[in-house]
Amino acid sequence: MPKITAPTIAAHRARTRDRIMDAVEGLTRTQGIDRISMTDVANAAGITRTALYNYFPDKPALLLAFTEQVNSAFVERYKRELPSGVSAARRLSAFVRLQLEGLVAHPHPPAAELGASLGPDAYQALAAHVAPMQRLLTEIVEEGTASGEFDRLPAERVAGLTLSMVGSQRMPLVNGEIDIDDTHALVTRFVLRALGVRTETVDTILPTGRTKNTESTQ
Repeated sequence: MPKITAPTIAAHRARTRDRIMDAVEGLTRTQGIDRISMTDVANAAGITRTALYNYFPDKPALLLAFTEQVNSAFVERYKRELPSGVSAARRLSAFVRLQLEGLVAHPHPPAAELGASLGPDAYQALAAHVAPMQRLLTEIVEEGTASGEFDRLPAERVAGLTLSMVGSQRMPLVNGEIDIDDTHALVTRFVLRALGVRTETVDTILPTGRTKNTESTQ
C-alpha cells in the first residue's frame, strides 16, 4: 500500500491525482497523447499501475479527465486575462491567441481525432468538454454582430470555422515550422476580414507589419 504523506486521505488522493495529470502533460510533449500507455503514466507519476487504476479505470477515462482539466484551465485563463470593455474584434483576437498558446502548451490531437482513436463514447464526452470554448467564441461573434462591428453571419458556424482554422495550425506550431505571432496575426486577420472588419481597424489590433504584406490595401 502506498505511503500516505498528506494530512488526510482526501488530500493524498488529490496530490496523487495532480501527479497523474502532470505525468500525462509531460508525456504529451515527448510522445504524443495518443501513444501514451497506462504504464507510462504510472511510471512518470511514481505510482504503480494498480494505484493508477484506482483513479482511472482505463486510458479513455484518463485522457478525458486530462482534456477536461486543460479545457477548464483555458476557460478560466480566458476569463481572467481578457480585458473588459474592449471591442469584439480585440476579444476575438485574444481568444485566437490563447487557443494557439494552448496548442503549443498541450500538443495533443484535436477532440475529433482523439475521440476517433478512443471510440464513439469518448468522442461524445470530448465534444461536451470542448463545447464551452466554442460557446465563448460564439458569444464574441454575437456581440460583434449586435454592435455592428461584424457582418451578420451565423455566429456558431463562424466560431466552428475559426476553431477549425486554429486547429489546422497545430502540427506546424508544435513542430516549430511556423511562428506563433505570425500565425495569430494571420488567423485573426483572416477571420476579422471575413467578418467585414476594415483593414485599417484590423491593423490597430495586430502588431505592426504582421501578415499585412500578404494583403492588398483596400
